[in-house]
Amino acid sequence: MPPTPHRAALLVIDMQHKMRPIMHRPDQTVTTIAGLNSRARAANVPVITVQQRGCGDALPGLAPRNGEPVVTKTCADAFLDTDLDETLIRLGVTEVLVTGFATENCVETTARQVLSHGYDLVLVADGHTTSVRSLPTDFAPADQSIAHHNEIYRHIDFPARSVRVLPATEIDFMARKPEEPEG
Repeated sequence: MPPTPHRAALLVIDMQHKMRPIMHRPDQTVTTIAGLNSRARAANVPVITVQQRGCGDALPGLAPRNGEPVVTKTCADAFLDTDLDETLIRLGVTEVLVTGFATENCVETTARQVLSHGYDLVLVADGHTTSVRSLPTDFAPADQSIAHHNEIYRHIDFPARSVRVLPATEIDFMARKPEEPEG
């Protein structure tokens, strides 16, 4: 049986109007994800918008285009009780690039489920954000939390899965994965 050809998809999680007031650095994150959306679409890479039920529309610059998949979820796991896995299978996806809000909640939970569902993972290092922190708090400072999760994924091992953490500028939607032969 020939190997399955590499096919990426970009996941944009919970970048919605009702979430924006509690997001750390929302403008920077939206700009980063919007740039990835544009590059993914230009490379014919599917962009899948994941939205938390009841949290409003996508933020400006991140609205799904007509015909693009939108997954509505009710918990941190974008796979649980949704059609996300079926959508990825239908699109022939082998690798999922994860972006969105909130780093240690929906992004983290969904990223681990990407691996558990048999997909390779790219966590976009500058394409996810967390909530603002009110003081006093036991939460790590926002930038430290984001860096912490990026570092965890740089060292995570998952059987037969590729896990990478890349800044948006290093993502090349047109490049083959190193182990994929040409032709």
